[in-house]
Amino acid sequence: MKTHEAKLVAAATGSTLTALTMTPFDVVKTRLQTQRPRQQQMSSLAARTVEGEVVCVWDHGVFRTERVNGFFDAIRHVWKAEGVPGLWKGAGTSLLIGVPSSTCYMLTYDHLLRVILPPLLPSQSLVPLTAGILARTFITSLSSPLELVRTNLQSTPPSPDNPHTLRSVLGSIRQMVDVHGVRCLWRGLAATLWRDVPFSGLYWAGYETLKATFERHGRSGAPVAFASGAISGTTAALITSPFDVLKTRRQALIMSSPGKITSTFPLVADILRTEGVSALYAGILPRIVKIAPACGIMIACFEGVGHLLAKEEDTRL
Repeated sequence: MKTHEAKLVAAATGSTLTALTMTPFDVVKTRLQTQRPRQQQMSSLAARTVEGEVVCVWDHGVFRTERVNGFFDAIRHVWKAEGVPGLWKGAGTSLLIGVPSSTCYMLTYDHLLRVILPPLLPSQSLVPLTAGILARTFITSLSSPLELVRTNLQSTPPSPDNPHTLRSVLGSIRQMVDVHGVRCLWRGLAATLWRDVPFSGLYWAGYETLKATFERHGRSGAPVAFASGAISGTTAALITSPFDVLKTRRQALIMSSPGKITSTFPLVADILRTEGVSALYAGILPRIVKIAPACGIMIACFEGVGHLLAKEEDTRL
């Protein structure tokens, strides 16, 4: 298998495995981020004294809000009320989004890193950062409408008699397009770019630095790729978490409250005023729990499977 074909298979393998294993963390994160505090007008100081968080569940046709004590308790509540299908809600859409977009993203980054940018940038230390930023901006902009569908599938329904299914979400989006035009499919793109572009730049800069450090100490291979990816992904996720909340809020509210959608910075001001700073870090634990292994799995597959397939081809030759 040729090198570029090996990289394609490796990227597709990593993105498929990541989408299948990480969907439950995405579901719980989205639920925690879209559910407002039980007492809307409490001050941020008072909000900190309320024990636990809240998560929404759809239990045998009845929509409920349940108070939970953190991420793992939220998983238990969703599992108990909705079963396995509830935790893997939107998995099909995640595959539809994740496999093509992640594959294209990895291949775009790799091409920019190795071919396009090295002759153009004066400092080679800037190459991973710039390659990650450019690749993520391009892919995120293309996949934004599919991300809108996935976010609304995983979020809580706007009312008890309107549960989120793929058909209902697509129907709502169709109505929204009829009223507001095709451009509304890219609502929330700015917040997504604010999250993904810095994340991607920080992630790749950290990953390449860590991998080079390991290699200087004689360590290499898929385990090193996994560790470097997990560490750099966790660091980037912590820094960009508030933008993840903003992206989720904007996309989840597009259909349920179209008249109240605001741009990114007014939305930040509204959240800080009504919910406090802590709201910008809602769902941070499931995001970290998801991103650390997801980044590790994706890059380990890309590096390991890619090298294995390319090596097999070299052996046959």
